[in-house]
Amino acid sequence: MMGQTQEKKEEKREEIKETGTLELNQSPDRHRIQLMTIIGEIEGHEAVSGNTKATKYEHLLPRLAEAEDSEEVEGVLILLNTLGGDVEAGLAIAEMIASLSKPTVSLVLGGSHSIGGPLAVSADYSFIVPSGTMIVHPVRSSGMFIGVYQSYRNMEKTQDRITGFIAEHSRISQKRLEELMLDPTQLVKDVGTMLDGEDAVREGLIDEVGGISQAMKKLHEMIDERRKME
Repeated sequence: MMGQTQEKKEEKREEIKETGTLELNQSPDRHRIQLMTIIGEIEGHEAVSGNTKATKYEHLLPRLAEAEDSEEVEGVLILLNTLGGDVEAGLAIAEMIASLSKPTVSLVLGGSHSIGGPLAVSADYSFIVPSGTMIVHPVRSSGMFIGVYQSYRNMEKTQDRITGFIAEHSRISQKRLEELMLDPTQLVKDVGTMLDGEDAVREGLIDEVGGISQAMKKLHEMIDERRKME
């Protein structure tokens, strides 16, 4: 019996290490919540530097599908502390979270910048800690451009996908979001805006300022409401 317990502990440690996910409660008389973390850089089709902490979308997508299909998982809690990263991978994860039928709550810790914006708002309800920040800025690219006008149009369409998603899943309008993205007075080396916790809520990007206790309480309330409707 002791051997089995130790083996389960090792499996949990490996799960956290490799995927940043964990089932929070095994007790049958409590809500079963799937914890997922989105930290560091969002890794896309190309691997990031070996020295960079990264969230791999090929890890999260299967776990989200598993949470949706599982009869045991009743809700999903997403913790975010990301500087952004690959747009396609970030949007794929955000769309997956937004399409879950289970209650979802996100909590921004530290920061959720760039493509972290859609990830933060993709949950049914979002929190940000008072010291948390979010940076919104236009889509950027580096390297050689072939067909400058066509490249610009593609970047513009990509930005519309991002702003449209955020506006659809939060209380901020797409027009206001674009104004914040193009503000030339806030960031030293770029256009855009940095929002702290209260500013993010005031602008309608995030639902509420709070920490882990508030996020967990909200998720439990949402699960209870869902149970009553079944």
